[in-house]
Amino acid sequence: MIEPLLQLMATLRDPEIGCPWDVAQTSASIVPYTLEEAYEVADAVAQGDPDALRDELGDLLLQVVFHARMAEEAGAFTFADVVAAIVAKMVRRHPHVFTTDGDVLPAGAHRQDVDAVARQWEAIKAQERATRPEADARPLGDIAAALPALTRAHKLSTKAAGYGFDWPDASQVVAKVREEIDEVEEAMAAGDPDATREEIGDLLFSVANLARHLGIESEYSLREGNIKFERRFTAMAKLLADEGKPLESSDLPAMEAAWNRVKRAET
Repeated sequence: MIEPLLQLMATLRDPEIGCPWDVAQTSASIVPYTLEEAYEVADAVAQGDPDALRDELGDLLLQVVFHARMAEEAGAFTFADVVAAIVAKMVRRHPHVFTTDGDVLPAGAHRQDVDAVARQWEAIKAQERATRPEADARPLGDIAAALPALTRAHKLSTKAAGYGFDWPDASQVVAKVREEIDEVEEAMAAGDPDATREEIGDLLFSVANLARHLGIESEYSLREGNIKFERRFTAMAKLLADEGKPLESSDLPAMEAAWNRVKRAET
């Protein structure tokens, strides 16, 4: 089923008959589109829209094929190599499902619960990393720098915790969050914008750690917070408009009163 898409991309990239825009691209130039498509998949999932999810998965798959086609043209690897590599990795990281040869184990042969599987996965990843030359020099080096900042904070702190560098419980992280708020206020009082920016970063990192300790994905939690804020702001604007008070000409007390009405209505 993938062949028509592979052929389509080969045609688009053909210098003679292809699309000039597609021919001009590099892996670096389409990275923003790859990230955008991944976010749009997440949005479709959040909306619970299967038709949108189907379409967005297609867009994301196109990005994978695009990157693989350019790598093939450069003589680096092919789409088939991408497939073979991920299949081998999944077999290797699921020893409770497959033999080392890729055969499926009998039902219940290595039955494990979800937590045990997650621990096994991380242990196998650690073994893989240990074989890389840079493993000792960069113990957190496999956390992609291009991840959204909150997601990367979660992954960095999770990885560090795997080495034993972590707070014993969430209450101590709450204390750290309060400490970071105090340091933000101190930097503000000193009128130091650089220090304030740095302390805000420390505060956000600590909040991400608190979310991790509570089993909450901070990136998704913030996404939900954004959605809630947008929903309430839109409802607030409608309330004001219904009362003949356009948002643009409403003062802060009027907006706050309408905002509180929206909140009460939701609860």
